[in-house]
Amino acid sequence: MSPSPLPSLRLPLRPAAPLPRTRAPTSAAAAAGSSLAPSPSPRAALLLKPLAAAPYRHQPALLLHQRRRDGPPAIAATATSKPALKDPKKYQEWDSVTAKFAGAANVPFLLLQLPQIVLNARNLLAGNKTALFAVPWLGMLTGLLGNLSLLSYFAKKKETEAAIVQTLGVISTYAVLVQLAMAESMPVPQFVATSVVVAAGLILNFLNYLGWLPGTLWLLWEDFITVGGLAVLPQVMWSTFVPFIPNSVLPGIISGSLALAAVTMARMGKLSDAGIKFVGSLSGWTATLLFMWMPVAQMWTNYLNPSNIKGLSAFSMLLAMLGNGLMIPRAVFIRDLMWFTGSIWASVLQGWGNLACMYFFGSISREFFFATTSGLFLWLGFTFWRDTIAYGNSSPLTSLKELVFGK
Repeated sequence: MSPSPLPSLRLPLRPAAPLPRTRAPTSAAAAAGSSLAPSPSPRAALLLKPLAAAPYRHQPALLLHQRRRDGPPAIAATATSKPALKDPKKYQEWDSVTAKFAGAANVPFLLLQLPQIVLNARNLLAGNKTALFAVPWLGMLTGLLGNLSLLSYFAKKKETEAAIVQTLGVISTYAVLVQLAMAESMPVPQFVATSVVVAAGLILNFLNYLGWLPGTLWLLWEDFITVGGLAVLPQVMWSTFVPFIPNSVLPGIISGSLALAAVTMARMGKLSDAGIKFVGSLSGWTATLLFMWMPVAQMWTNYLNPSNIKGLSAFSMLLAMLGNGLMIPRAVFIRDLMWFTGSIWASVLQGWGNLACMYFFGSISREFFFATTSGLFLWLGFTFWRDTIAYGNSSPLTSLKELVFGK
């Protein structure tokens, strides 16, 4: 839209005719006094100055959101985002090392999902489709949506290694869903809808990472995963405690409706800047909470049926702890509280927490449990110690404070 200037308002201190420009007084004028063309007083100048401000420019809410999302101009960002470092070389070295750690997380995560894919393939080839009904397709779908949301989050931040980890998670989980659909464990309509969402999500994230995707289309995708994630999360949390609570789909319907209303108001510019920022962060936090809830559901199942603990694989729990633990240094380094929260929660609760349950019920040896416990705490100490050196902080508590509260 073309700029529309504000209407001119006449104030008591503003004369009807424009004021003449004042020049430096000559010697004669200085002697006689410049009474014919008096310059405005400082008070009048201050009152007149806002009236000469730049014309008001109206912008649609979508463009306003786009500018907030993109952040400040490059010059301002460069001046404020880089910390004052005592040793830039150590900072760059730790930057490179943390990126490699995040990339290495692909190995344990791939090993974590691969045995299930191979087992499903063997059962399908043997004609034993009923064995695949033991794998809950709804739980796999929840994990898939979480991977897809986090993929969008990391692709937007240009965190290549983390985006690759989430892409691998999407592909491997979808491979399991394909096997479940072949065994007729997953209904066909749900599988078709899931396939469309996965294909669209991978293509859109790839194009956005390369900078080839229009901003409006990306915002629509972000709105979709925000509404979808907020509809799924409360439903999954509610379903965990069935049959102690009645089985119902109301939690998902209510939360999904509220999410749709919030997203619509944000796009129409009906929310404040803080509200728009909050809505924009919902998809990433929702995906993180989905993953954070998975170990809670597992430990709740262990509590209800202790005999099921013998069916858990200590190797799988160790891989989950390693995969999430390798991403903690990168999350701390870039000061991403959401990423750090999800990684530390999964590493401690999903990995180490389940190992603690297995040790308590005698499923694993004391040596194995204490070795993994020592390794986890040493890794966390190493992470904050190296981060302290990279940023030149006084102590690891300073790095932790910057992570939680910002600089």
